[in-house]
Amino acid sequence: TNSFGGTRYRLKLHNMQDRVVELNRAAARNARAVADAADHTVLVAGSMGPTGELLVPMGNMTYDECREAFAEQARGLVEGGVDILWVETMSDLAEVKAAVEGARSVAPDLPICATMSYDTRGRTMMGVTGAQMVQQLAALGLTAVGANCGNNLIDTEAALAEMHAAAPDMLLIAKANAGMPRYEGDKLIYDGTPDVMAAYADRVRGNGISLIGGCCGSGPAHIRMMRQVLDGAIPVPEVTLVPAQPAPEAAPARTRERRVRRG
Repeated sequence: TNSFGGTRYRLKLHNMQDRVVELNRAAARNARAVADAADHTVLVAGSMGPTGELLVPMGNMTYDECREAFAEQARGLVEGGVDILWVETMSDLAEVKAAVEGARSVAPDLPICATMSYDTRGRTMMGVTGAQMVQQLAALGLTAVGANCGNNLIDTEAALAEMHAAAPDMLLIAKANAGMPRYEGDKLIYDGTPDVMAAYADRVRGNGISLIGGCCGSGPAHIRMMRQVLDGAIPVPEVTLVPAQPAPEAAPARTRERRVRRG
């Protein structure tokens, strides 16, 4: 669903914080209508992205406020008919847990998945490793966990490998960006071609990942070629990945607001 920024904290930026349930319900209904028109089974996942706020003591948002914000969003998504609640592009484990608790309070029987965004050095912006993620979320009874978005394929795949090593029996998700964005004139271009994403899909499946997709920059052409490679309909493209430049060891807390972006 197109509800990534659907909590009241994000909608407040547009003076729409009092329309959380309405807007999330509409997002879910739009996706539900398209899914139901398909000639095969299509599941609708309700996207729940980060609030953009820092939890106490680093910020002003309490855990209870965070949990209630996600419960409110989940209420609209459930009313709109989603099949799954999908918590994504997280960097803070406490926010993941609050989101899961909020979602489950509204829809105790719906599957819930959660993914975090890994930057260079295999950690989220808040310092969480892949192993820490699966170890700390194991008790929440999630349907699947994994990585989405992130700086580049190499580091996202490294985080996923760490998850698989730490929890080999856990169902894992790989949903990487189609490269990194850059401007060409007035157009934003992602450098991850369908060939690059198809090769990535084959690699992560070989490393034990079961749920494979694309995040920012991924379009129908990317998903189509990924599916063809995974089905064995076409050979795996030969591509070369170029490592990204290392990120700084730490970023100021204020950068979190700017980076609750992609997803």
